[in-house]
Amino acid sequence: MSVSLSKLFFAAAAMAMTLVAAPALADDAPKDANKEAAAKPDEAKLPPFPADKTVKQTTTIAGKTIGYDATVGSLPVLDDKGKTIADVMFIAYIVPGKDRPVTFALNGGPGASSVYLNLGALGPKRVQFGAEGNSPSDPATPVDNQGSWLDFTDLVFIDPVGTGFSRSRVSEEETKKHFYSTQADIEYLSRIVYDWLVKNNRLMSRKYLVGESYGGFRGPRITHYLQTRLGVAMNGNVLVSPYLDPGAQNDNGDLSPLPWMLTLPTISAANLERQGKLNEATMTQVIDYTRGDYVVDLLKGRSDPQSVERIVKRVTELSGLDPAFVRRAGGRLETQAYLREVYRNEGKLGSRYDSNVTEWDPFPFSPDQRTNDPLLDAIIAPTTTAMVDFVTRTVGWKYVGRYNALSYEVNRAWDRKDENKGSVTELRQSVAIDPKLRVLIVHGWGDLSCPFMASKLIVDQMPLMGDPQRVQVREYPGGHMFYSRGDSQQALRRDVMAMYAVH
Repeated sequence: MSVSLSKLFFAAAAMAMTLVAAPALADDAPKDANKEAAAKPDEAKLPPFPADKTVKQTTTIAGKTIGYDATVGSLPVLDDKGKTIADVMFIAYIVPGKDRPVTFALNGGPGASSVYLNLGALGPKRVQFGAEGNSPSDPATPVDNQGSWLDFTDLVFIDPVGTGFSRSRVSEEETKKHFYSTQADIEYLSRIVYDWLVKNNRLMSRKYLVGESYGGFRGPRITHYLQTRLGVAMNGNVLVSPYLDPGAQNDNGDLSPLPWMLTLPTISAANLERQGKLNEATMTQVIDYTRGDYVVDLLKGRSDPQSVERIVKRVTELSGLDPAFVRRAGGRLETQAYLREVYRNEGKLGSRYDSNVTEWDPFPFSPDQRTNDPLLDAIIAPTTTAMVDFVTRTVGWKYVGRYNALSYEVNRAWDRKDENKGSVTELRQSVAIDPKLRVLIVHGWGDLSCPFMASKLIVDQMPLMGDPQRVQVREYPGGHMFYSRGDSQQALRRDVMAMYAVH
């Protein structure tokens, strides 16, 4: 059964991600100063952000050299009394010219910075990470990104509070209240989008929002909040491996067949890929079985004694797993058990985010997995190293502080009481409000953290509301970060360009 990205994203103990520690207060500071520090821990401990800084750069996309301005800067978050309670860092890539759209990008977690979309998917430079065979110690040297979107849209990457260099200025309790809950998160991030548009005179531009994983959860909610509360209309959303309906993915599976319907196609896709047979035709057969005979036989249970036999036979064929393992599971393949079983004979573990990305199991005889996810282990170092070097050396935005590519602390502190409501309501409402809004939902076939089948079922239950192409689901080879594969990244680029060209 699938477990949410936000829960598994930080399943292991926090790993060290501090590159430069913030300066500590001197032990011999005057007593009065210590009292003031205790009263205002935020202002006493955090150095001020530098002023926004811009450098000129070039990249090559589709054989064409593009010049652009790369800006690292920040925007304040104000409380209802006008006091600055946080500073949010952004990185913007702007190509000079008129009538260019602007796209805002957010990753997820909660607790992830936007570095993954920036240096992996759509920014002007790319660092290789997230694919089988990549190593944390590989050179983190950015190269021109042939899958970048910069030739057809300006790009603004936002790091939520507690991620990247973005930081809160208030106490831990106040930080949780203002930033680490579902609705508060949506409201201040929507305001950051609004404030950037006003500051840069871009309110009249075409506007798009792209969110990955929990960022995909944020996408429809931010769009709806901007539409209905801040008076800004988005032209489109691109939801990358989105976490749209946590309730469906977290069902305990005792009665509902839904959790097993969501994971079986992804497990089958991984097996087809290992055989060199993964394509749209073979996946169509898998999806048809999942929606048809599989769910019917699951619901029959013991009322039809042959139903289990049929399930075990077909699931064994689709998954490539040992028939005894499939039989013990009743054809209901729990994710973590599968990820250990599929590579058990090799002494390896598969990743929840792409089960064909593996690492050695350091505790192969333990009854439970005792290490972090293989893909997460491999992406921290290259992305952090490349981004901090870009910000502090290439751009020269000098800041002495901790850069959080992934913040385990933010994830642990997150208030999830409203999370299970998901974002499907806001997705439907935002599409209904604006008859020209377009939504492209994209997944890797091999992602078990946010399986593509969930989005297919969600969209298939939506009313058409006009043009059936306004809300589309596309899948590609690969996992959660399918864009780590060049062919899949290019396919994503083509699909996004087609959506942007409609307006």
